[in-house]
Parts: sequence; C-alpha cells; structure tokens
Amino acid sequence: MPEQFGDKQYDATPHRRQKAREEGQLPRSQDLASAVVLVGGLTAMLLLGRRLYEFLGNLARHQLGSVPELENDLGTISVQAGAVGRELASAMLPLLAVIVIAAVLVNLAQVGFLFLPQKLAFDLNRVNPLSGFQRLFSLPSAARFGFGLFKVVIVGIVAGLSVWGQGDEILALVGASVPEIAVFLFQTVFWTSLKIAAALMILALLDYLFQRWKSEQDLKMTHREIQEEMKTLQGDPQIIARRRQVQRQLAMNRLSSDVPGATAVVTNPTELAIALKYDIDTMAAPVVVAKGAGVVAQRIRRLALESGVPIVERKELARVLYKEAEVGKPIPTEQFAAVAEVLRYVYQLQGRPLPRAAA
Repeated sequence: MPEQFGDKQYDATPHRRQKAREEGQLPRSQDLASAVVLVGGLTAMLLLGRRLYEFLGNLARHQLGSVPELENDLGTISVQAGAVGRELASAMLPLLAVIVIAAVLVNLAQVGFLFLPQKLAFDLNRVNPLSGFQRLFSLPSAARFGFGLFKVVIVGIVAGLSVWGQGDEILALVGASVPEIAVFLFQTVFWTSLKIAAALMILALLDYLFQRWKSEQDLKMTHREIQEEMKTLQGDPQIIARRRQVQRQLAMNRLSSDVPGATAVVTNPTELAIALKYDIDTMAAPVVVAKGAGVVAQRIRRLALESGVPIVERKELARVLYKEAEVGKPIPTEQFAAVAEVLRYVYQLQGRPLPRAAA
C-alpha cells in the first residue's frame, strides 16, 4: 500500500507542528510585511505628516528665499545643524514610530512571538557557494522571481492608470504657480503611492494564503512518519507490550503470595475482589493486601478458594473499597463498621473468638 509509506495524506500532529515552530518553519509572507509597512507609512503621512510638510517648507524658504549668512565658522554651522536635526527628528519620530509598530504587529500576527537563538549561529551552508547556487536556480526561486515580475507589472499598471486619469490636470499646470505645482505633485505622488500600496496589499494577502497552504502541505505526514513519531514519543509498541506483560506477571506473583495470607476476600460477586488482612496484635485497622477487577478478581477468588480464605459477597462494600482503598494501606475510616461486620461473620464462620476491634 504505497499511500501508507509515500503519500502525505495525514494532517500534521501537534508534535510535528511544535517541532516545525521551534525550527522556524512557519508560514510567513515578506510581501505582506512590506505592504503593511508601506500602507502604515502612507497613512501616517496623511494623518501626521502636516508638521513634517511645514518644517520642510519653512526650511526651503529659509535656505533658498533669504540672503545667505556669510558666517560659516564651525560653531555656527554646528548650532544650525543641531537645531535643524532636532526639528527634523521631532517631525519624523511619530511617522517612524507608526512604521515600526506596523512592522512589529504584522510579524506578530503572522508567526506570534518566536525566539530562535539557534538561527543566529554560524552555519557553513549559508555561505557555501554551491548551496547558494542551487538555491538561486531552484524552483522556489524561479517562482519568487516570476511573482516579483508580476508585482512590477501590477505596480506599473496601477501607477500608469492613476497618472493617466489626471492628464487634464497635468496639462493645466502650464499656467500654474510653483506652489500650486508643488501641491499637485505631492498629492499625485501620495495618492498614486497609496493605490500602489493597496494593490500590493491584495497581492501580499494572496501570497500569505498561499504560504499557509504550502506550509500545511509540507507538514502533512505519511503513515510511516506517524508511526515513527509514536515510537519516539511513546516508545516501541512491542517494548511497551512486553513491559506491561512483565508488570502483569509481577502483579500476579504478588497475588500468589499475598492472597493466601488474607483474612477475608470481599467480592461483588464476580466483577471485583478485595483481599483484607487483619491481625489485632500488630494492626490498628484491616489492611488491603490485594484488589482487582475482571481477570485479576477471578485470580484473587481462585487463590482464596485454594487457600481456604473465606469469600464474602458485599456488593456495595466491594465497590467502595475498590474505588477508595489502596493496596498495602489500611481501609478508609468510613468503612470500619462495614468491614468489622464482615470480619465478625468470618470469625463466626470459622468458630474463632471475635477480636475486640471487630466485635
């Protein structure tokens, strides 16, 4: 059956997904991050760019529209450069903050918080020319190259249609003043860039959906891979079965030594069996020496019959003792009265004097 060994027809297990995450193999679109940063930057320019626009306009008027200062000593230049730098930083910081926040959020939305220090380790394969050549001319690289060309075509079409739609306004600039031309150019470039960003966002979303689908296909597992994973996580099934068989054998051997020395066996009558032992001289309360259900209960009853240990049918008591009592420990205090009644019956059945604790 080839589908059990070669075809990846099973969804990835949680362990496979966690391992892929630890190795950084997650669906992620770099185009989506770039598109979100571009849209975020343009939106920030639209909402917060007035201060930057005014600063650059005032700076141009001051530098180009006034008489230049003849003082050009180092101190004066340093003071002027510092003042311009502070004002420029004050105008640019809100825009840069929006761009940084957009970049962080879009990456967190794609892969969540992920810290992979092993990715920073030196890897010879990353600088191996042969491996780099193979990656360069591989099918994924060709697909990325084709998608890049497709994006360039889309950007060109969107930009061309945007500018073509303003042909009349562009022709009317012949009689416009310099400020009017500047405002028109700024508006045209801004809204054309925003349209391009919207087109890139749509393409990036499609690319992200494709990356998620491809990642799911890559994570799918064959039947043999699932078996190997189960062996790794749980151990070899044959070894587990052998271990359980040995444990059952040891439990049966303990029954063979503990049940014959019991004082009584409480049954339910065939499903459960609990062997109790009580010695008034050495025990403060009756102790459960063995208990079991099904095959183990049958084994306890058989050993009790062979050893002459009395078997007492008490359905409710057997159920409670099987559920609450532990082997090797005294019975729960709530069951003292019920067990004392059983012991009284056993002693009377055997014609032995009743111990004070059971009387």
